[in-house]
Amino acid sequence: MNPRSSNRRAFLKTALASVPLVTSAETTLAREVGTKQTSHVRLSCNLYSFNEPLMSRQMSLEDVLTFCAELGFDAVDPTGYYFPNYPTPPDNDYLYRIKRKAFRLGLDISGTGVRNDFTLPDAGRRKMEIELVRKWTDVAARLGAPVIRVFAGTGKELPAGYNRVEVTNWVVDALRECADYAAKQGVLIVLQNHADFIQTADHVLEIIQRVKSDWLAVNLDIGSFKIGDPYAQIARVAPHAATWQIKEKMFMDGQEVTTDLTKVIRIVRESHYRGYLPIETLGKGDPKEKVTVFYDKVKKAMEAAD
Repeated sequence: MNPRSSNRRAFLKTALASVPLVTSAETTLAREVGTKQTSHVRLSCNLYSFNEPLMSRQMSLEDVLTFCAELGFDAVDPTGYYFPNYPTPPDNDYLYRIKRKAFRLGLDISGTGVRNDFTLPDAGRRKMEIELVRKWTDVAARLGAPVIRVFAGTGKELPAGYNRVEVTNWVVDALRECADYAAKQGVLIVLQNHADFIQTADHVLEIIQRVKSDWLAVNLDIGSFKIGDPYAQIARVAPHAATWQIKEKMFMDGQEVTTDLTKVIRIVRESHYRGYLPIETLGKGDPKEKVTVFYDKVKKAMEAAD
């Protein structure tokens, strides 16, 4: 055995023995490399910000990529609906054209996503939803996207005749199956809290802890905790986040308020997160203008935290 390799392994064994055990492997890694790695948090654009022009074909996906690159984003996060013929996966010619375009513009593809529902009472339909996620996990792998965003369910109301325990069991089983498949593709399934079936930090954490897979993490949507104090809930979920959605507005005890970006960035730092922060703007107005303004605000908040 190479003496240098032996010494290095001995050093690593000693160093790692001092690392505290935490619930997330990704959080453990962040603690190992240090807590002041601010340069490793970069901005991505969740392309739902351009939903209206993309869906109306006023802008193409390539147009939006060009705009994001020129503004200064490091990455983009295009949801599946913006690819032709969704929910059918795009052919490789189109997919690789977008991948090449992003690369040539200096953009990473930080993730993609689908709109699924694992709370459907019909087991056959839930299987179809799992298959949708599997197909788009393949798309994510071909794009080079490290994560695919999924939902638990799309509605707040439980299916008639079923209780939350039963429906949560369906969600857990479906996510476990998706995560097992995603592990073979090298893609993380990230569960988004979306003020639907998942409304609180407790809802998120129960599912994550029950599935208990290294290939399932959280897409932390800061604007979708609408019950109680959102900052407290974000802080609880943050150690499990593999990606985020940073929004202009949040809900404090059900009332819409302007996001305190200083607080949010502090939580990001304290959770030892390293990766992309996708921003998403909503509501009326020119998305180019809205994204530009919010991009600048988030950048300043990040710089102030350095």
